[in-house]
Amino acid sequence: MIIQKFGGVAMKNEEMRLNCINHIKDGLNEFGDVVVVVSAIGRYGDPYSTDSLLQLTDAFSSSAAASDLAVSCGELIAAAVISAELTRAGVPNIVLHGIKAGIMTVGEFGDATIDHIAPASIAENLKLTRCIIIPGFQGIDNNGHVMTLGRGGSDLSAIALAGALQASHVEFFKDVPGVMTHDPRKVENPRKLDLLKLDDFIPLLDCERPIIQKRAALHAKKTATPLYIRGVASTETGTWIIP
Repeated sequence: MIIQKFGGVAMKNEEMRLNCINHIKDGLNEFGDVVVVVSAIGRYGDPYSTDSLLQLTDAFSSSAAASDLAVSCGELIAAAVISAELTRAGVPNIVLHGIKAGIMTVGEFGDATIDHIAPASIAENLKLTRCIIIPGFQGIDNNGHVMTLGRGGSDLSAIALAGALQASHVEFFKDVPGVMTHDPRKVENPRKLDLLKLDDFIPLLDCERPIIQKRAALHAKKTATPLYIRGVASTETGTWIIP
């Protein structure tokens, strides 16, 4: 089994999602079972992105619980969309969300911590289909409230699921071909790194736009989970990040 995580850019339109579907098919062919974790579609300005949903009312500032409930819908919409398009492409799948996803959280709304993952529901559904889709960025507390995991929290969802399900590794699909020596928006012709150790990768995440959430990478170190960061729009090799 592997975990595949698709971010907002990868999910932003039907053309990009066709790339996602092809990567999911490849994952199923190579590894047998695939658990897909998705972020909300697009970025700020796109109608279903997290930032756009946060702008629906300034009253969210007075109710963190309501704010979390609203923004969690971005990932639910993304999961429904990719599920329908996978079905149309002949890939059977099941979406698990809320309590069915088994991601239990504690802490504060907007910046919750994953307390534990109960994998039984995922395991049972993998007997019915080889492809499970889970909305990232969120979990459920003991009272059934939706809580979100902070900026980039879908990355943490994917890595925590990998540990709980004993997956081979997590594949992150990005708008760059892997981890680069320099920011391609600032430096011409940066070089892609083929292999990094987690201890060398984590300091690279102390920047304005880290390639994955730093908290997620720290969780990968804790659980000794290999990561594979690659470009969504191609099949070229990416960057392996190993414990």
